[in-house]
Amino acid sequence: MNPEPLIICENLVKIYMLNQDGGASVEVQALQGLDITVREGEIIGVVGASGSGKSTLLNVLGGLDRLTGGRALVGRQDLGRLTERALDVYRREKVGFVWQHGSRNLIPYLTAVENIELPLTLSGHVGKATRERALELLDLVKLTDRQGHRLEEMSGGEQQRVAIAIALANRPQLLLADEPTGELDTVTAQTIYDLLRDLNTRLGLTMVIVSHDPGIAKHVDRVVAVRDGKLASETVRVQKENSEEHHLVELAVVDSAGRLQIPREYLDRFHIKRRVLIEMTEDGILIRPPAGETHGEEHGSSSSEQESPREEALQVPSKILKMFETLKSTIMNWRKK
Repeated sequence: MNPEPLIICENLVKIYMLNQDGGASVEVQALQGLDITVREGEIIGVVGASGSGKSTLLNVLGGLDRLTGGRALVGRQDLGRLTERALDVYRREKVGFVWQHGSRNLIPYLTAVENIELPLTLSGHVGKATRERALELLDLVKLTDRQGHRLEEMSGGEQQRVAIAIALANRPQLLLADEPTGELDTVTAQTIYDLLRDLNTRLGLTMVIVSHDPGIAKHVDRVVAVRDGKLASETVRVQKENSEEHHLVELAVVDSAGRLQIPREYLDRFHIKRRVLIEMTEDGILIRPPAGETHGEEHGSSSSEQESPREEALQVPSKILKMFETLKSTIMNWRKK
């Protein structure tokens, strides 16, 4: 694996404007200062809840979405500075896409080999060499015997193999896969991961795979978790001492601004609320709740907990108002007399 990074993302921000009923629009921040670096030849998995920003990250890296802020470099190309025409060239020559649904990857009325030939033809490659390249790719994904089959004649795993072959047609530097095993059973999903690993080894291809599968860590070099549009943690392989075996270690991520996302279960376990004390020790940095604040205002506290201090605050001016009204009434009665 080349230690040089192929992908460098710094402080990525992506804001979508969603139209609502009545003509109003609302801002949705899909990415909120995300930083990530991917080495050339590395396979990483990106996990996170729905709406966390992981698919938006994939769209940015694929040149499908323009950033609102920050910088995304892929192969030393600054995607934010590319013209629309240059982005078209980037998508056609530098990136391969594999989507979750077979119907999105393949044209149903074309055979497997014809589906692979299509992007080659659109890139200006015609003649005998196009068919030879398509057959070469089918052999690479071990589907030579299915070259004449259409979408409905292939299993889900076979469809994804053809989709991977299509993604490799123009010899991309980067393969982006959005839930490539989301519709497959466990055994078939394993064969797809094995194929991706084999292609990574043989072609030196860099891969970014978005998934909901927590078990993806077994199949990739590194897993990054995205939460609320920011990088939250990384799971890496660490070799055991005096052994060839590896074990997985989850690490929290400190972004370029020095921010750290602490897992919710840790906050709950130590009753950490809105503020913390940070202390330097001989072994590192200690984070703990300040004395006297273990029962203060919590992050994400319930509505009843949030309303009680507001109610107390509202009672004070209402009592003063009542006293003022009583005093005013007394003065008015005195004047009448």
